[in-house]
Formats: sequence, structure tokens, C-alpha cells
Amino acid sequence: MAPRSNPSERQRRLGAELRRLRVRAGLSGERAAAILDADRARVSNIETGRIDVSRNRLHKVLQEYGCPPGPYFDGLMAMAQENGRGWWDEFNDTIGPAARDLAELESRSTVLRTHEPLVIPGMLQTEEYARAVLEATEKDRRRAHRYAEFRLARQRVLTGESPVMYRAVVHEAALHTQVGGAAVMRRQLLRLMEMSRLPNLTVQVYPFEAGIYAAHTQSFVLYGSAAPELETVYLEHPTNSLFLRDVSHLDEYTKMFERLSELALAPVDPESAPESHASRDSLSLIQHVMYAL
Repeated sequence: MAPRSNPSERQRRLGAELRRLRVRAGLSGERAAAILDADRARVSNIETGRIDVSRNRLHKVLQEYGCPPGPYFDGLMAMAQENGRGWWDEFNDTIGPAARDLAELESRSTVLRTHEPLVIPGMLQTEEYARAVLEATEKDRRRAHRYAEFRLARQRVLTGESPVMYRAVVHEAALHTQVGGAAVMRRQLLRLMEMSRLPNLTVQVYPFEAGIYAAHTQSFVLYGSAAPELETVYLEHPTNSLFLRDVSHLDEYTKMFERLSELALAPVDPESAPESHASRDSLSLIQHVMYAL
């Protein structure tokens, strides 16, 4: 089989991890080729995600590279077993490779942590809000609506049989930014409070008075894994979104999120009694903005 020209993020990640393990073990590409009973070119293609490696060979390689049994070993084996297909295939008429990568990554994550400075996070958006956001940049109305359907389908990971843990820090600016008009915004803010009733969700608002720290972080998502080594940072960009996997990046963005969480108001808790909101918290701020619309 010829090497693929556009490997998925999962395929690139598996290859990058194998290269990292090989280098850490002090093994050359030639030695890796001998282990795989292949040539050096095939090893290079595997390490760039352009060619798959069978589970049997991967198991042997991981042992030879000194990777001990555990969540990291199991995570790599699971990545090799996956074929990249899933519910997102029904949207192949609209979405591109980056969107498929996100859906696949979300499907195997254990926790999602996100910071949004200007809009409500996609995983918490109503359909009409999502359409309004997408129509602002997508000239094809039908395509924008189709992409909104895909965005809502991604929300299944929050409410399925094994829902992922989700933590969001949303800047107060996102509550005030008019998207689709006042009625759409009221329903969106109500949805934000309703979603916060789910036991696996935590939503905090970063208020204006907390200062400028949030301005330095931009929008990002941290995808957690049972193996910390396999966590990922996603930075969305109009022309070239990025998946970061270096340990230094993971540490930096984890610290960023925790600092944002510390500076933000207490989490939304729609089940709490009214008297518990004597001090300002995320729920009272969302309600204040919603009633003012």
C-alpha cells in the first residue's frame, strides 16, 4: 500500500510517539527496521503516520523500545486498532480532515477542558446560536447549517452512556457578544445553565474585573487521556488549526487553564438555593446578562 499523503491526527500522533520512544531508547532507524522486519523507508513512514503498523508488530516494537505495560502502552495499542471511522462519517459531505480529527479525538478523551474568550463553547451551543456563528464566516448557508448539525452531534460525548468530563471557563465577553439577536442569546444562556445541571459538566465565567490574564491565553481545548503522555492541546485558527502534543505545551496549557479557573467566578450550580448567591458567582452573572437582554 502506498503511503498516505494526508494522515489523520491520530495516525500522526501514533507515529510521533513511536519515534519519541525509539529515540529515548537510543535506537537507530536501522535497528527499528530490523525489529519490524522492514526497510528504513517504512520506519520513516510509520513514524510520520503515513503507513499503519499492525497491532502484533506494534506490541513487539513497544516491548523492544522499553515501553512498560500500563495506560500509555494500552493507549498506543488502541490507537493502532482504530480505523478512523465513526458517527462523523455521515458528515463527510461537509467537514474536512481537521473536523474529523476533533470528533475522533473527543471520542477517546477522558476529560475536556476549554477556555473561550468571545463565544460560547461549541460543545454547549444551541443549534440556532451555532448557525449564527457559522453563518458569520461561511457564505454557503446550507453548508453552515450542515456544519451546525455536526457541531451538535459532537455534543453526544457529554450525554452518552459514558459521558466525558467537561470543564469550561467562558469569558464574560462571550455572554455579551450578540450572536443571532437577543432572543437567540437568551435561549443560549438558558441552555448554558441547563447543561450545567449535568454531573459531568463544570462551567465558570471569567468576569471583566478579573483582569487581563485571559487575554493572553486565546481559545484552546485540552483533551485529557488515561495516559497523560497522550493528552493533546487544540488551538483553533481560521487557516491553520494546531494540535500540540509536546510535554512542555501540555504543561503550559494545563497551568493556564488552572489559573483561569482560579480567577473565574465559582462554577454554575443551577440546583443551589437562591440565598447561596449572596456573593457573585457564575450563575448570578449569567442570569443578570440574560435578564438584561
